[in-house]
Amino acid sequence: MKLNRIWQMIAKSVVVVCLLILAGCTAQSKTRVKDSKVKTRESLKTKKLSVNKKNAKKRTVTKWIHYKKKCQIPILMYHSISSGNALRVPPKQFEEEMTYLKANHYYTLTTAEAIKAFETNSLPQKKVVWITLDDAYKDNYTAAFPILEKYHLHATINYITGFSQKSNHLTVGEAKKMQHSGLIDFQSHTVQHLDLNELSTDVQMQELANSKKWLDSNLKQKTQMICYPAGRYNQTTIKLANHLGYKIGLTTNEGLACLDQGWYSLSRVRIAPGINLQTFDQLLKNGH
Repeated sequence: MKLNRIWQMIAKSVVVVCLLILAGCTAQSKTRVKDSKVKTRESLKTKKLSVNKKNAKKRTVTKWIHYKKKCQIPILMYHSISSGNALRVPPKQFEEEMTYLKANHYYTLTTAEAIKAFETNSLPQKKVVWITLDDAYKDNYTAAFPILEKYHLHATINYITGFSQKSNHLTVGEAKKMQHSGLIDFQSHTVQHLDLNELSTDVQMQELANSKKWLDSNLKQKTQMICYPAGRYNQTTIKLANHLGYKIGLTTNEGLACLDQGWYSLSRVRIAPGINLQTFDQLLKNGH
């Protein structure tokens, strides 16, 4: 009898120990689940913060400044970012000028924003500039683009659509990569870069219409600006540009751009190789 009681007591003790072990395992399991949920929430928060940081890099302008006098905008005119002639600005100079714009808090306009500025006579801030590069040379991708990315500045490249297969010019793939960055937009510089004022109405129409069609199709956009090759154009060019849906036209006439010049006759500021930053500053402010 005594032996049976002893065995019964031992059995009860074993049951109690097992129950305690099971309770401990359950508690640990609940703790693990809780910890897992906390980690998941923390992970989601981290991802959300990461997305917010990315979004923070995007330029947000909530209120534009309206002016009584007509706005004047410096439209910088670059071509090749290299060395060799009067149309080529060396990469070192280009970076110094982009650094200057960034350090002096210039807002770099897109084509759409430039059009909005002229339409509404307003600016996203007092100091603005519109950077343009003509002809779409390969070095716009290899030399200019990394600098623009570095300082997070926007620029417009005026593309000669018939030159997309030439080795010294941008391919469609390169243009798409630049466009995808959000820092570059592409506008028309015609198909073959001919002097428009020397062409018949029909040929002018082909140059303006086909380049726009090519850009709209390949870059999935609505091309709004025509930049005249070598600045050559006439009244027929303006009528055709308007008819085809271009909203704005850029020349090589020197000076700050203002609507007094006309929507299709806007001046630009030519940036020559070898100028110093003092001259660059004067060009930004005065256009000459």
